[in-house]
Amino acid sequence: MIIIYGIKEHLNPIKQSLSHVIHQAMQSVLGLPEDKRAHRFIPMDKADFFYPGGRSEAYTVIEINMMQGRQVETQKALIKALFKDIEEQLGISPIDIEITIKEQPPHCWGFRGMTGDEAKLNYKINL
Repeated sequence: MIIIYGIKEHLNPIKQSLSHVIHQAMQSVLGLPEDKRAHRFIPMDKADFFYPGGRSEAYTVIEINMMQGRQVETQKALIKALFKDIEEQLGISPIDIEITIKEQPPHCWGFRGMTGDEAKLNYKINL
């Protein structure tokens, strides 16, 4: 699951496109299937979204929650692909993008009535 935060005036107009860019990177780097898009957008009032100096109102936070198992190199490749693709396709500078990957063991995930370590996934998490 991916959660995306930003100032609503900047985030709302690009939600669809940003979701597409993020999912393309997830597919190309992690091998996720097309139907595994789980994005949650949190558009915020400017008064409720504080961000570091040197950033613009386009500042966007992307939290990626995934099952533990990807190698450090794979995670870094995903982050770099997101910076590159978001800048190229949406014109948001990497200085205005913050990405966090949060991993949890498969047994900490619950979906389709089972835990992640019991599920038969149609993609790999150990890459």
